[in-house]
Amino acid sequence: MTPPQRAIRTGEREPPMRPRKGFHWAWIILACGFFNLFINYSVRLGYGVILPEMIRDLHLSRTAGGTIFNAYLFVYVAVAPLTGYLTDRLGARRVIAVCALILGGGVTLMGTSASLASAAAFFGLAGLGATGMWTPVITVVQRWFRPDRRGLALGLLSTGYGLGFAAVGAAFPWLVANLSWRYAWFFLGWGALFMVAANALLLRDDPSSIQARPWGGPGPERFGTEPAAPRKRAAALWVLREGRFWLVGCSYFCMAYGLYGLTTFMVDYARYQLGAPPERASLLATVHGIGQVAGVLIILPLSDRLGRKRTLLLSNSVITASLLGVLLTSGSLTALFILVGVVAVFYGVTFPLYGACAGDYFPREAMGTVIGAWTPFYGAGAILVHWVSGLLVDRLGSYEVPFVINVLLAGLGLALISRLGGPPAAGE
Repeated sequence: MTPPQRAIRTGEREPPMRPRKGFHWAWIILACGFFNLFINYSVRLGYGVILPEMIRDLHLSRTAGGTIFNAYLFVYVAVAPLTGYLTDRLGARRVIAVCALILGGGVTLMGTSASLASAAAFFGLAGLGATGMWTPVITVVQRWFRPDRRGLALGLLSTGYGLGFAAVGAAFPWLVANLSWRYAWFFLGWGALFMVAANALLLRDDPSSIQARPWGGPGPERFGTEPAAPRKRAAALWVLREGRFWLVGCSYFCMAYGLYGLTTFMVDYARYQLGAPPERASLLATVHGIGQVAGVLIILPLSDRLGRKRTLLLSNSVITASLLGVLLTSGSLTALFILVGVVAVFYGVTFPLYGACAGDYFPREAMGTVIGAWTPFYGAGAILVHWVSGLLVDRLGSYEVPFVINVLLAGLGLALISRLGGPPAAGE
């Protein structure tokens, strides 16, 4: 029986939490989160690398290949809000471990796919597992670090998906060439299943569970400047009534639209509108991956000093200006490479920065609920831009109009976040 449990049963005063010297368990939490993100984003980004060989072997069209990925994305977007709510109710440790099991099972089964129906079903199952690889992960990491250290923690954590992006280009082609596309899924699935045990054994929902304090040295013990609130205020209906929830969510939608409007189509744009050879156009992905890692290591720690709103204003401003630059310098491959690199620096920090707003603007008890409820905004932006841009390019034969829309939506996202006030004072 833990000291808090004993105190509750006996009526004794719970012993105060003491600062711990030496190694802090927060770094174990961060390491588990890193590997969860690494595997999850290797699965998501690796799909595009495995796709050509997979659809050739299964005799599927490219439209069918897109249907498989959509199965993943739709399940992910639909279930993510529930996963966030369950994180607040059941704890991140349970949710992450169960979702890692589902992800590992779905990805491993992807290696056995024999038809469109089976591949879509298995990747949809992987999408269900992936819902526990973002919202619960950044929620539990934020709980283990003091407010003025969250940016550093999220920066280190977020290198997981940047390095996962880099690993896709290095490892998957070798596996496909020397073994089979099926083994690419097998290895990733086994990695996710390994993380089931790691998460169950090593994760802790909160520092108080082991009588510790969040890591970060002397400083405020509250979660940012979150309002003091009883657990009942974490209810989903209360969150939905908050104007700042909708302000941040709509800005998130706009930025996701603008970012995916460039990153998804940049290689196709370089090849077919700028006339770049395939090998050079593909280097845009490498530039993007390197930029992401640089961004999360530099910009996110900086957000601890500047504050989340100021950093988002800086990030959204640079992204909007860069997207405008892509539009105005159409025809220049060199300019495209430079601007993609700049966008990538802030692309990597956009999603954790929006997630960190949950800890700064909402009570601790609602963090998972809020982050999960914002995921459909992100998903809607990503899904919509793929449909709109694809349709417009097919009809017009040019990326000019889609890129104009990217700039307009990113500018709207910047305008919306500029209306967000400062974090509420404790007790508000």
